[in-house]
Amino acid sequence: MMNPSTAMARVIVDELIAAGVGEIVLAPGSRSASLALAIAAADARGELRLHVRVDERSAAFLALGLAKVSGDPVAVVTTSGTAVANLAPAMVEASYSGVPVIAVTADRPPELRDTGASQTIDQSRFFDGIARWSHDLGVAEPREGQVRYWRSVVARAVAVSTEAANSGPVHLNVPFRDPLVPNGDDEWIESLGLAVPGSDPNERLPIAADARLGMAAAQPLDEILALLAGPDADRSRIVPARGVVVVGDVADIEASDSAIALAEACGWPLISEPSGNARSGDTAIAHGPILLADATFAQEHQPDIVICVGAPGLSRSILRLIREAPLVLVADGRDAVRRPDPTRNATVFVSVVPEPPMEYDEYDDTWLDSWLAADVRAASIISKHLDNAPGLTGPDVARTLWDVLDSSALLLVGASWPVRYLESFARIRENSESPAVIGNRGTSGIDGLISTAWGAALAHQTPRQTVHIDESGEADVITLTGGVAYALIGDLTFLHDHNGLIVGDDEPRPDLVIVVIDNDGGGIFSQLEQAGSEHFERVFGTPLGLDLSTVAKAAVVDGVAVVTDVTELVAALDDAAVSGSIRVIIAKVGDRDGESALLRAISVDVGKAIVADA
Repeated sequence: MMNPSTAMARVIVDELIAAGVGEIVLAPGSRSASLALAIAAADARGELRLHVRVDERSAAFLALGLAKVSGDPVAVVTTSGTAVANLAPAMVEASYSGVPVIAVTADRPPELRDTGASQTIDQSRFFDGIARWSHDLGVAEPREGQVRYWRSVVARAVAVSTEAANSGPVHLNVPFRDPLVPNGDDEWIESLGLAVPGSDPNERLPIAADARLGMAAAQPLDEILALLAGPDADRSRIVPARGVVVVGDVADIEASDSAIALAEACGWPLISEPSGNARSGDTAIAHGPILLADATFAQEHQPDIVICVGAPGLSRSILRLIREAPLVLVADGRDAVRRPDPTRNATVFVSVVPEPPMEYDEYDDTWLDSWLAADVRAASIISKHLDNAPGLTGPDVARTLWDVLDSSALLLVGASWPVRYLESFARIRENSESPAVIGNRGTSGIDGLISTAWGAALAHQTPRQTVHIDESGEADVITLTGGVAYALIGDLTFLHDHNGLIVGDDEPRPDLVIVVIDNDGGGIFSQLEQAGSEHFERVFGTPLGLDLSTVAKAAVVDGVAVVTDVTELVAALDDAAVSGSIRVIIAKVGDRDGESALLRAISVDVGKAIVADA
């Protein structure tokens, strides 16, 4: 008879496929041997795509990137012990950003736990407080009813990870007894119900209902506000004239488009973080964080209402705008526990971005015009400063990359300075011409971003089918494939996950260009309260003095370029896009003190100009 570990592993993998998991990331290990062999066999049959990584932390972030872009659940499989602990950073990010990552961790059976054996920790509830659901499977035994139990647990895990309004990571802990490898026998005490090789696994189970069913439908803004104002309120004057729409990190591009439409219909300024994907439209403000950093401008432009779409949190000046608003409406589809309210003053929550108001007589041209005029003035001053700055700067890198990417591209932006450079300095573009922007904004860590970008790029470039309906109402199924993917990260972020570049020759490789802003340390701290404090360089600046091009070459990436000005950066980006595969561009910017002084000078001069113009 087939040994129990092999039987359970084969059923687990088969049920993952049947439930819609098409990508599995595997880190090697002994206790997970049964799973590894079952996954590799399924990959060879074309039932899933396998990715192998030697570093469990990188493996988990690769799974995160795949799931973040595809929207589909992705499994990461490890052996026991500290291999499980290395999944924690990515599981935390997946939890706070609602990404369906399924951690399948192999474990010793109960009789071998708490014995002091190697690679043995208490891992059955390791992700409590992080995972949406955890389950410690019983050890496989040769008795009837096991297969139904295994399939039920796996199906539930996938369902929980993709649940509407509460998607996120789940954890399956799977204990295996020896023997861990197949014994050559394919017979089991009952049918394993495995898919016939070559069949479509999607046909084995009914397709799940649309995950959006059951969520509140979009309602006109005036109807929502009328519920707050009471039945006697004047409906024609219920929507304030002075409003602002703020878009934070969003998972659904439809929410971004709805935010743009709402802002334009109301004549309100629209401020979007990069991963809000709403830096577009007639009311969009490019330099909102810089404008609102000026106390006088912020005081004179206090809105009566702020509509928050998604999860904002990048800039203190934007958060202050939200905190001081008398009326804050949050539009986000997450469950009540995870609804974003970073300033703790939200007035009302809705699941879907409100539609434009049906009755709105308070449109005030002067409100929007004052924002747009200040934004134009700020753009002029910013360009003047950056043009006159010696050498290459971080804002230069962010602006240049943003300008050269088209709508087929995917851009992952790292935490710390890179995402803030893009938020404050990138120009407004039409959404139809802009790249899709993502980031690990759930917890905004700098760890695992190379692996996340790798996974996101693979998902972005995997052909997918969609239905297109033309003007005559005819429906056509078309196949789409994303273009080159990019990552914009800092030097410490690059070093934190350079293991993510160490990938076997047989593993799928996307077209991914990693642009590293190299200022030799933690530049963002120079703009925070600890700047200038004793021991600053050692405990905050952390200069390492490393040649990042050498680090990249040691990982045997396909191409490495070092650039020191905008012209070289554009040329390197063009070359990398044409060359394909994995490319790293090291953008050597000025010293951190000089760049900090440049940013302060821009802020001061913008403040003077917009106050004078007012």
